[in-house]
Amino acid sequence: MSLNCNEIDVALNELDLEGAFVQDVVQPGFDSLSLNVYKTAEPKTVFICIAAGSCRIHQTWRKVPKNTKPLRFMECLKSHIKGARIERCRQIGKERIVEMSLLRAGKIFVMNSANEVLGKKGEAQESEDERYRLYIRLWSNAGNVILCRENGEIIDSMFRRPAKGEVTGGIFNPESLLEKAKNKAERVWEVRDFPEIESKNGEPLSFCRKVDIWYSEHATALSREALLAQAERWYNVKKSKMSAALERLEAKRESFLSAEKLRHQGDLIMAYGFGADFSSGFLECEDYENGGKIRLKVDAKKSVQENAGIYYEQYKKAVSGAEELVHDIESAKREIEALDAQYKKIVEEKNVLKIEQLLRKTSTPKQQETKTHPGLDYTVDGWYILVGRTASENDELLRHFVKGQDLWLHTRDFAGGYVFIKARKDKTVPLDILLFAGNLAVYHSKARKNGKADLYYTQVKHLRRAKNGPKGLVLPTNEKNLSITLDMNLLRKMDAQAE
Repeated sequence: MSLNCNEIDVALNELDLEGAFVQDVVQPGFDSLSLNVYKTAEPKTVFICIAAGSCRIHQTWRKVPKNTKPLRFMECLKSHIKGARIERCRQIGKERIVEMSLLRAGKIFVMNSANEVLGKKGEAQESEDERYRLYIRLWSNAGNVILCRENGEIIDSMFRRPAKGEVTGGIFNPESLLEKAKNKAERVWEVRDFPEIESKNGEPLSFCRKVDIWYSEHATALSREALLAQAERWYNVKKSKMSAALERLEAKRESFLSAEKLRHQGDLIMAYGFGADFSSGFLECEDYENGGKIRLKVDAKKSVQENAGIYYEQYKKAVSGAEELVHDIESAKREIEALDAQYKKIVEEKNVLKIEQLLRKTSTPKQQETKTHPGLDYTVDGWYILVGRTASENDELLRHFVKGQDLWLHTRDFAGGYVFIKARKDKTVPLDILLFAGNLAVYHSKARKNGKADLYYTQVKHLRRAKNGPKGLVLPTNEKNLSITLDMNLLRKMDAQAE
């Protein structure tokens, strides 16, 4: 339930914001905002929420965490009202719209670098005072925070609503609501006492303190109870999917444990196939290991060696697949452990705003996650490695993400990705890091099927772009040679270490 008009008046009266200075603006989410204000040696944090069913303004004693990425409206407010003095703060009529008049003085004191060095006083620079009005509309499903100039011209709003004219350049005139309010029957709204909230030390709590506690525990939005219920649903769905995937991997591994049987069947074909009739598509023979009869499927058009080779090839794939699955299963188990730790962190967090931020991170689609660079990256023992997998990624990494001292690796005679080892001051690249990067270069190239390849490596400053060549193509100089036999165990080990 949102604050009613009388409760808003009580909260504003306790806040006593007239004459306070805005020290900072923090926007923890898309529907909440806090103003850090200072007045007569008493700092306060004014919390504003326009979430449906929880619209309110009050003082909060909780730490308001910053969003991981600075939000547009917060940056706008900082550029205009940070440092401004609140001249007046009132509710317009009983319309649940709070008007905050702010003045940012034009005279500023500037000390240039020369004056600062010499210890001289700086000079005051004159400019016109700037006046703003911040309107906070605490309506459920229609809440908004709008920053205007003194004449009502909108500078920006938390939610841009073109249909209502609440966009930059529009005009916001809340005074017209007073005329409409005159014709409405006045309803008596009671100020809640929140009897269920008791002081721990027996001292009476202010209205703002009670509101802060009650909404953090019982509100439909931004309450700990509601957020933990949401977190539990997310955790159960996520863990169910991950556990099912782990079960499928383990079942697949069980099927690969019969690899030795395939090799043995190939041996039987080699032992009994010569002179046998394959026209029926089967070879019936005695299994010399258990003494029983066995029926093996064969191809009449192929020789004994070719038929045995089919079983041997399946055996090799099964062995290789089983090794891959061990790594995949370990990775799946680590992901489940990370999920458990993430959920535990959310459950143990006391600050509801921090819980809301943690949940927002979990709900971000993978496609919308912003990457700082193209390709893949690994951090192993303090060494940062970048991998480009396509010509576009190679070119982008070369242009914007590596420097002259960084090391570049690429396969000879095979198309493939570029691997870069970021340089560290006064450090030489260790052999194990070089081998890991070399294995990455082979793995992300056409040489992967061969299992080995020759590489050359050099510093980025020794690369020259091929004139009129395709995107990302470079010609190295001062290069050194490196022969790599693909080692999947090394890749898995270093991959796990990077995680």
